[in-house]
Amino acid sequence: MAEKSVFTDFFSGNSVLKVIDFLLENRLFDYSKKQIAEGCGIGRVTLFNHWPKIEKSGLVIVSRQFGKTKLYRLNEKTPVVKKLIELELALGEKAAEQISSKKEILAKA
Repeated sequence: MAEKSVFTDFFSGNSVLKVIDFLLENRLFDYSKKQIAEGCGIGRVTLFNHWPKIEKSGLVIVSRQFGKTKLYRLNEKTPVVKKLIELELALGEKAAEQISSKKEILAKA
C-alpha cells in the first residue's frame, strides 16, 4: 500500500477541508472554535481532534481573546494560506467563466 502524501496526510478527511473552506469564505471575521465547528457543520469533538494540527501548521492565528475565549482567523501572512486564497480565486474565476459560457450558449439558442 502506498504511503500518504503530505497533502493527504494533512487534510486527513473532510473535516479539515471544511474548516479551511469556512475560514477562507469568512476571512474578514474571527470565530471561536465552537462557532467554527457550527459554521462547518462538524461536531466540536471532531474539530478539537484536528485543531492541534491546524493551529500548529500556522493556518490560523488568535485574533482576539476575552476571558478564556479565543477567537481565530485565517493567518493570511503564511505562504500556504496565500496559495489557498490564490487557488480559491482561480477556481471562482473558472466557475464564473463556465457559467458565463453556458448563458451565452442559451442566449444564442
